[in-house]
Amino acid sequence: MKLFTGLIFCSLVLGASGLLSFLGEAARGTWDMIRAYHDMREANYIGADKYFHARGNYDAAQRGPGAWAAKVISDGRENFQRFTDRGAADSRADQAANEWGRSGKDPNHFRPAGLPDKY
Repeated sequence: MKLFTGLIFCSLVLGASGLLSFLGEAARGTWDMIRAYHDMREANYIGADKYFHARGNYDAAQRGPGAWAAKVISDGRENFQRFTDRGAADSRADQAANEWGRSGKDPNHFRPAGLPDKY
């Protein structure tokens, strides 16, 4: 009985640490997305939108669970904007850039010529 109780206790501890690890990496992935958004606003560079979408998703996806956070944020944002201030075609193009970055492909594919190296 003591062995069984010990195994259950260890399973709970290991499960909780796994959940905490997942939540920590998801939070860092969320921060990657926020940083890309702030960089996009700061750059204020015409034609750079898709690059920053791809970069934020790429950075978040490098964290494992951050890819989950990136997908939730990207999908929610695009679904909201599709019905408010932009058309469906622009939203689909943003989602393509999001998926490109999340899949681990180089976000520089979308980088416009002349965008400062800072970004």
